Amino acid sequence: RKSVKFLLSSNIGEILTVFVGMMLSWESPLCATQLLWVNLITDSLPAIALGMEPIEDDIMDEQPKPKDEGLFAHGFGIQIVLQGILFGAISLIAFRMGETATGQLAGGQTLAFMVLALSQIVHSFNMRSGHSLLKTGIFTNTKLNGAAAISIFLVLAVLFTPLSVPFGLMTLPLNLYLKGLVLIFVPVVLMELAKALRLAKH
Repeated sequence: RKSVKFLLSSNIGEILTVFVGMMLSWESPLCATQLLWVNLITDSLPAIALGMEPIEDDIMDEQPKPKDEGLFAHGFGIQIVLQGILFGAISLIAFRMGETATGQLAGGQTLAFMVLALSQIVHSFNMRSGHSLLKTGIFTNTKLNGAAAISIFLVLAVLFTPLSVPFGLMTLPLNLYLKGLVLIFVPVVLMELAKALRLAKH
């Protein structure tokens, strides 16, 4: 369930980023190679690691689930859609921010790529539990830690090495990277708030 939720919300975010950008008659916020890299690197490794998440200590406090209960019961599907919308929104904001500041399509795509890819990696830690990360422990799943570290390294390699050229990316001003970092952590803040209000489980 955790892997499915992470993958579906991430992919909905990617679809909405491109689709809404097209509907608004913008240039494409992400090109095909950038999307492919996000799918291969950002989505796959953390999703596999989430499938190896240890069983939560309070699992036996949960009510037994009916044998005919669907995968998307109890608001599971709604959560996926809302999280996908969130990824799409912050990616589109990043695109317009980067394009406006640099005056170039590559500037918008670079910031959108950075925000979408890294926010999804950070969001994988949200998917570990319905409890706050402070209670679960941020780095207690060593497999996810390793997967996230590899994914982040590969994303940064595309952003800050000559690999950026075939991906259509460019070097941005420092202030744009800092604004991008703020957007990257928006899903964590909102999910922690949702968990505190018990919205993440209901």
